[in-house]
Amino acid sequence: MKKLKNKDLQRINIEEFKSAEKTPITIVLDNVRSALNVGSVFRTSDAFLIEKIILCGITATPPNKEIRKAALGSTDSVNWKYIKNTTDAVKQLIKDGYHVVGIEQVDKSTKLNEFELPKKPIAIIMGNEVNGVSQEVIDICNEAIEIPQFGTKHSLNVSVSAGILIWKIWEKMNT
Repeated sequence: MKKLKNKDLQRINIEEFKSAEKTPITIVLDNVRSALNVGSVFRTSDAFLIEKIILCGITATPPNKEIRKAALGSTDSVNWKYIKNTTDAVKQLIKDGYHVVGIEQVDKSTKLNEFELPKKPIAIIMGNEVNGVSQEVIDICNEAIEIPQFGTKHSLNVSVSAGILIWKIWEKMNT
């Protein structure tokens, strides 16, 4: 076994990324406080050819030193935009035909392993590190997904959650 160098990985460049067919997933960050978490979501979104990221509220936007540190250039490849109010962003996504999924622990959540793919693009709403997705946003989501957890903690880091969700949904779309 030999570790590969970056040049051996044969990754696409930014221009090829921009023109590649995207995974029909949009990520919405609802008032995410940590720019490092934002950068990590960009990097994961690049890895899975995610359609776009919508940054809302207090969520940091590029250019930002902390985002750049974690994103490693993926802010140049992944499409993104800023919309001040998360509710406005979600309402527009619903109007545009997305199945909107809040990632939150709610009384009627769907466990990630039981999530069934809708026949339309998906918007994943990720929330604030302390307060999660706002109730106002949850109220207009089509569904809420919860990542099953078995330890003592009540939640996962938002960027870790994004990685798990994107992988699992991408896997369902591509098998």
